[in-house]
Parts: sequence; C-alpha cells; structure tokens
Amino acid sequence: MYGQMLLILTKSVNRCFEKNPKFDMAPLLGGTDAVFLSLIRAFSWNPATFLHAYTCLPLAQATRQAASTVLQDIADSGVLFALLMCDHKVISLVGAQKATLHPDDILLLANFILSSESFRTSESFSPICLPRYNPMAFLYAYVHFFDENTYLTLLTPRSDAFFDLKDSRARIQDVLLKSNVLLEVQRSLHENVLRVEDVPIDPTSQSTSAPAQSSQGLNSQPLSSDEAIGGPAGLWHFIYKSVYLDQLYKAYQKVYASMHDKATGPHKTQFRRTEDYVMLSWITQDFELYAAFSPLADKTQAIKICNRVCQWIRDLEDRVFIYGESTIAW
Repeated sequence: MYGQMLLILTKSVNRCFEKNPKFDMAPLLGGTDAVFLSLIRAFSWNPATFLHAYTCLPLAQATRQAASTVLQDIADSGVLFALLMCDHKVISLVGAQKATLHPDDILLLANFILSSESFRTSESFSPICLPRYNPMAFLYAYVHFFDENTYLTLLTPRSDAFFDLKDSRARIQDVLLKSNVLLEVQRSLHENVLRVEDVPIDPTSQSTSAPAQSSQGLNSQPLSSDEAIGGPAGLWHFIYKSVYLDQLYKAYQKVYASMHDKATGPHKTQFRRTEDYVMLSWITQDFELYAAFSPLADKTQAIKICNRVCQWIRDLEDRVFIYGESTIAW
C-alpha cells in the first residue's frame, strides 16, 4: 500500500510530514480510492503481491519476439521502459541500457492503470513514480489501450514527450497489427491457461527427474503410468513462480514467508501437512515451486508429482516465461 502511495506522490511527501506532523495528504490522493481498493483485492488473488514476481502471458516465442523487437527499437530512441501488457500479465518489456525494472513496480503500475478508468477512455500521459527504481522522482507514463485488455506503457523522464511517444505508439501498433501479435494475445488470453489436469500423465525417466543442477533432494523414481495427478491424494494446485490462486492463497503466503525467513532459513524444501491440505515447497537457484495437495497425499508421491510438474513447465518455458531480458531486477 505504501508503494502504491509512492507511485502517486513519490517519497518526497515524507518531507511534508517532517515539516508538519499534522499534514493531511488526503487531498493529494483525491480520486484514487479505486486504485487502493484494487490493490487490496489483489492481496487475495494475485501471488505477485508476495512472490515479488510477475506473470507472463503465454505466447509462442516468435510472437513475443516480434513484440520485443519493436519495443526495443523504441527504447533505443530514448524511452526508459516500454511495457506491453494484457491485464496484469506481461507480454513483453524492454528498457534503456542499464535501466532495470523491479517486478513490484510492474505490479503497482499495472494496478494503477487498470483501476483508473481514464486510461481506458483515451491515450494518457501521467506522472508516476516507480518506488523501486527511484522513490524520489517522477517519470512520465504514456498509456494507450489497443483493446479492452491489451495496453502499451511507455515511460520517460521527459515531461514534454507526449507527442513523440504518441508517434512511437503508432509505429508499435502498426507492427503489432501486421505481425498478428494482438490477435495472438487475445487467443492466448482465452485459451492458454495452465491447469493441473494438463500435467502429463505418462512420465518418462527424463520428465520425472529434476534437472541435475537443481535436484536438491527432490529427485525421485518415475511414476507408473496408472498414477494420475488427481484422485483422493492428488495434486490440487501449484505455483511455479506465479500462477493464479484459489482458497489456498493464505497458505501459500505463510509457506512463502517461512521459506524466506531470514531468522530460521532460508530453506530449500519444506513439507507441511494440516487437516485441510499438504503443502510442498522447493527453492533452487533456477526456480521456486509451491504445490498444494490433498491432506491424504504421501510425501514421496508429492515429490514425484512435483518433479513431473517442473519438467512440464520446463517444456513450456518458451511460452510462459520471458527469457533474455536484462530489464528486470530482483
């Protein structure tokens, strides 16, 4: 919540309180109730609020590359950051040389844009602060919605860049239309959802073993072909860095905090059993995996299934993650 306030006001508002402890900043936040209410709701469904990560829209590598190429051309011409997003999901993002964008800033920026109706009705140019980039200064965000879900955000330090960015947006839109990126985005939005039931049922020795460089105790024997993901002791849900959550959301929050607790950890693996669920967590240098199972689940079986999920995700990496980007900073 504090970060969202900084995005609107910058950290310089602290000086006002230093000069006058009774300073009322409510007038400065006028009209932003929807922004903060939207962020509050996000804490009940969006894992980015505690994973410090962002969700990528699943796309074919060639489609994402087409978007990235035109955004990079714009970034090279003076834009600090260029982001193409679909709702809260990132399609592509690029930045100027040595400029890095934190996932928390992406979360706050997307929430600000999506919860402000004015951005949807016309192309907009608004001062915003990225708290993780520079909490003391404003950048200027040019925002344009191509359709109900897909929008472009161009960030610059220049307050007089509106018309230049408007021209850049026109060039970007032309490329996106000619390369069918916007069409593929809409198709992905409605079709490409990772579901537990889609995890391969017939594993091979290769697909059920964790990668050698990140085995760390979760390697297991291959599952037999008649062992399914569902069933009375089966997998319910999993997060591979960032996936939409259900009623297990608070459980994920607690186990994430426990895994990263500096006083007792950090931990590499954790297996928890309660009356309502089993939670298995696994952290390596390459990824973090959090999975929820039936309370009847056996630990060995849960490990086998998690290995299978990891390999399945690795097979989909080109579609569900953005690689080769140096713009993100954790």
